[in-house]
Amino acid sequence: MVIIGHPWIESSRFYKVFSEEDIKKSEVDDIVLLEPLVNSVELAKYCQSNDIPYAVTVNTLNEAIFCNALDANFMICEEDDACIIQPIAQEYLFDTKVLVLVHDEKDIAKIARSGIDGVIFAEAIC
Repeated sequence: MVIIGHPWIESSRFYKVFSEEDIKKSEVDDIVLLEPLVNSVELAKYCQSNDIPYAVTVNTLNEAIFCNALDANFMICEEDDACIIQPIAQEYLFDTKVLVLVHDEKDIAKIARSGIDGVIFAEAIC
């Protein structure tokens, strides 16, 4: 299970961006965060063509499928959406990891029991 943003585990920060200029301002070890995909497809393509690691917030299975097709490293979604997306991601061997945004470490076990790829704490996002 991937755990991002917990104080015990070193991880990259997820850096929200809204333009190519924002992407260029990100640090080398940042994961660029795009949201939502419908408004950031061109930025996703930019990241894809320049081998820039990135994540996208997703709300639907369709968005998740496109997110994987655009080579996103991570997709971040609500737990209910993740429970729908994760089985499809496993069936089709998505390279994109499914993450659920959590605010308390008590949520980790619940997410793990659901078979979701991982969690991201809000503190990892800036």
